[in-house]
Amino acid sequence: MNRLSRSGIPALLFACILVMPAVLHSQEKDEKAADKDKKPAETAPPKEESSVTDHTIKLGNQTIPYKVTAQTILLKDDKGEPTALVYSTAYTRSDVKDPGTRPVAFLYNGGPGSSSVWLHMGSFAPRRVITMNAAVTPPAPYKIEDNAYSLLDKTDLVFIDPVGTGFSHAVGKSQNKDFWGVDSDVKSLAQFVEIYITRTNRWNSPKFLIGESYGTFRSAALANYLQDHKSVYLNGIVLISSVLDLGTISFYPGTDSAYIYYLPSYAATAWYHKMLKERPDDVNAFIEEARKFATGDLSAAMSKGDKLSDSEKADIAKKMARFTGLSEDYLVKANLRVNLFQFMKELQRSRGLTTGRLDARFSGPTYDLLGEFAEYDPQETAISGAFVAAFNSYVREDLKFGADKTYQVAADFNGQNWDWKHQGADQYGFPGSPNVEADLIGAMLANPHLKIEVENGIYDLATPFLATEQTMDHLGLAPDLRKNIKLQYYEAGHMMYVRNEDLAKLKSNVAAFIDAATKP
Repeated sequence: MNRLSRSGIPALLFACILVMPAVLHSQEKDEKAADKDKKPAETAPPKEESSVTDHTIKLGNQTIPYKVTAQTILLKDDKGEPTALVYSTAYTRSDVKDPGTRPVAFLYNGGPGSSSVWLHMGSFAPRRVITMNAAVTPPAPYKIEDNAYSLLDKTDLVFIDPVGTGFSHAVGKSQNKDFWGVDSDVKSLAQFVEIYITRTNRWNSPKFLIGESYGTFRSAALANYLQDHKSVYLNGIVLISSVLDLGTISFYPGTDSAYIYYLPSYAATAWYHKMLKERPDDVNAFIEEARKFATGDLSAAMSKGDKLSDSEKADIAKKMARFTGLSEDYLVKANLRVNLFQFMKELQRSRGLTTGRLDARFSGPTYDLLGEFAEYDPQETAISGAFVAAFNSYVREDLKFGADKTYQVAADFNGQNWDWKHQGADQYGFPGSPNVEADLIGAMLANPHLKIEVENGIYDLATPFLATEQTMDHLGLAPDLRKNIKLQYYEAGHMMYVRNEDLAKLKSNVAAFIDAATKP
């Protein structure tokens, strides 16, 4: 046995030396084959998805059949490489003989970094969620009902979620953050619009942009880009709660414009909450007084800066107290300059309440009564649960889309900053606040038939109406172009559609605007 063992070892080793390369080669071949089998799954191009469902709605005396297309559309870069899948929900009327000439509107919210859930479930879609007016909506179950104020009788509707929101996300070598900037955001939405109107044969349709908040900032830049780079000319733009110059709502040290522009909105808010010592009956007349004071005496006093005497300051503080409901002592200590979050905290401090930002009609409990700044926005917390739950239920149950997906209500920036650099029209001087006024001007000059309608909530403390008025009055447009801009007002806030009376008014105004903008 020992001899056999000894004599067999060299032979065995020799055999192993001969066999091992063959075994290794075979293993390597098997691994390569396995890798080859994996590659298609790993490198397969991202796929678009869609779900089409049929519905009807009664609007006025009409029963309207419509299709809902919930889908993702693939965006690509200049090299044809996939970059993102953009989700949209499109509502198209089914009984139209020539859909290729029917109006189509593209809608989105702002943020930046917001999905379109707010406009989608609150404004013009055929279905909407029911919330409490100027009060906290109770927890689930929430009610979704047919929207009697849908715009579907006037235009098809395409609600878009920008990349990183909703079901939209970067693909391939791209990341969501690649789309988080003024210009990258505009380019991605322009590509989406171009693809959509091409696939659906809507190039000859009257086309509209409807954006809210930062969505209005986006619309100005997007309209100009679509016309300059895609030859997509629009019929109209609806700016809901507009801001085109972010400097007008920024409380910068040494700059007083925001304090001036906010004063009439503070006045409307104080009037609503009955915080005025002598409260007039007519809020609109009171607002007009506040406008004149803000742009007159207050502006002149603030322009003096530190040269304003104590007696002059006391006089202005007394007048401000009449409009804002804040005490003269508080206003003097604030050097007449009360920023938004201070106002939200101070106005109803004596009641233990914080005033809403997006809609100042809303109030909520204050935790720290000694604090200087509002810790939260009572309007946002009052309705968010209803809007988000309603959409998540609706998109899966009614539209049959997204069963295994997470709907991102807001982009998860995770420490990333929005890129505010913007290559618009020529700018002079040093970089300042992000501003797209030049884009709107350029769009209107190139397309003199372009109509603009601006919707303003008098209780909106996010984008105050006086700032918007100042912007629209200082575009430097000739009278024949200036007449294409119309401002409308509502007795609600940023999301005026959460008040039923104002939703009805908003529908009426926008419907008339679309009719006017589609006439030859």
